[in-house]
Amino acid sequence: MLGKQIQRLERKYGHCALKNLIKYVIGANIAVYFLSLADPSGRLPAALVLDPQLVLRGQVWRLVTFVAIPPATGVLWLFFALYFSYLVGTNLENAWGAFKFNVYYLLGMILTIIAAFLTGSPVGASNLNISLFFAFAHLFPNFELLVYFVLPVKVKYLAMLAAAVLLFTILTAPLAAKAIALVPVFSYLLYFGSDIWQMLRLKNQVRENRRRFFNEIEKARRRKE
Repeated sequence: MLGKQIQRLERKYGHCALKNLIKYVIGANIAVYFLSLADPSGRLPAALVLDPQLVLRGQVWRLVTFVAIPPATGVLWLFFALYFSYLVGTNLENAWGAFKFNVYYLLGMILTIIAAFLTGSPVGASNLNISLFFAFAHLFPNFELLVYFVLPVKVKYLAMLAAAVLLFTILTAPLAAKAIALVPVFSYLLYFGSDIWQMLRLKNQVRENRRRFFNEIEKARRRKE
């Protein structure tokens, strides 16, 4: 849906794109994690979370720093989470180019900020990361991941599972959680909505052509009889 607009923006501002964006995000996550080890009270991550009430009191850095909060507390899980973020981010940037990836990431941040202010709830970057995963699954649906290092599962099936969890959240959770859960949905649809629409139209056209083909065969058979 945003394809043409992004192309126009890229022609004008493509030189401003930050290459290897995901590496900077991962670096910030690692820095926050190790700095937090010196203060187990959790004050540092708490100072970075996107809290709209505190932003309105002047803590405007929270509009950006929430993406630096580590997605896990254990070293092993943090390693795997950040490695997966690296895998997703670098592949998206290679497929799209730095500018388009920057815009998609920024779009996820903006939608997260909007959802936080609409609900008044503090949020992190988890749903922003899910939006990246959905984009990755769209572009590389047959990419296989080893779940628990044993079971090979295609990314598209994991994305379906994540989508089911989001749908359940949207249907059953309180309003604030619904709004936050919609962030990856809107990010994905704004970027891939036109592709999905074209694909559905093509499938419908193929189905219609097949129906007409078999109808013509049936008519020819009846004429022969």
